[in-house]
Amino acid sequence: MMLYLMTDILYFCMRKHLFIGSMKRIFLHTCPLCGSDALESAMECKDYYASGETYVLEKCSKCGFLFTQNVPDETEIGRYYETPAYISHSDTRKGLTNSLYHIVRKYMLKRKRLLVEKISGRTNGNLLDYGTGTGYFAQTMKEAGWHVTAIEKSEQARKTALDNFGLQVDSEQTFSQLQSGTFHVITLWHVLEHLQNLNEMWEQLRRLLTSDGHLVVAVPNCQSSDAGYYGNMWAAYDVPRHLWHFSPETMRQFAEKHGFRLIRTLPMPFDAFYVSILSEKYRQTALPFIKGMCSGLRAWLRACRQPDKSSSLIYVFRIGQ
Repeated sequence: MMLYLMTDILYFCMRKHLFIGSMKRIFLHTCPLCGSDALESAMECKDYYASGETYVLEKCSKCGFLFTQNVPDETEIGRYYETPAYISHSDTRKGLTNSLYHIVRKYMLKRKRLLVEKISGRTNGNLLDYGTGTGYFAQTMKEAGWHVTAIEKSEQARKTALDNFGLQVDSEQTFSQLQSGTFHVITLWHVLEHLQNLNEMWEQLRRLLTSDGHLVVAVPNCQSSDAGYYGNMWAAYDVPRHLWHFSPETMRQFAEKHGFRLIRTLPMPFDAFYVSILSEKYRQTALPFIKGMCSGLRAWLRACRQPDKSSSLIYVFRIGQ
């Protein structure tokens, strides 16, 4: 009991130090997608990972785009990732949920490689993996014979990639210096929802692709069946780290706005299990793992029938309308 009490006190003190006080924030008065100022509050979501803060999700009544409002700006957001529980940066295996994540990831790495080779018609070439995290996918593609450029903002994640694989991962400062028309494939696996300069990123991605190249983007689906079931406690809202919440329609609109053509959409039904388990933990339900697995199974079965209801979706784009 004393250990738990000391842990709670330590966490409270750290949170006070990290999150209380003046902070630079971004408040959007117009929709990033269509430019309309017809914005309305959709729901409130809590940050369960780091701060305990509550954020408002606003929706554009014109185009339907959903986004997190009043988020910490680029100079402040890093502290919201500084927790051992954030698996994309820490690579933690602690706990049953994170162990399950690693097992599924091993399977999905092969699936992702095969997808890239199938859509591109290549077994090698120049690949950019933006937001590479701890380097698992980039290393998989490098071992398969691809020339890989990996970029990651988190210094901790870059160090983990170097320690685990000897993989040299560049910081995001190098991104704008990359040569135009260089990459046959660009991948962003659960990254686009984190990036503050959203429209600028789309333009850079188009600049860097070859004329016949492919852009692969995976993001959570805010119109998934599990999102509907959990409401504002759906773990994939992940405020304030997730700034943008894409549906299939708003993703298509963003692509067309920046000169891309959507050629394929693929489900990521296994994400529902991980997200559902986390959502049950946020609900503080008894037996969250078992209940989350059951909920994830229901979502997975529905996604088999209706792929656009998958917890996350992979979008494949090419340049041109």
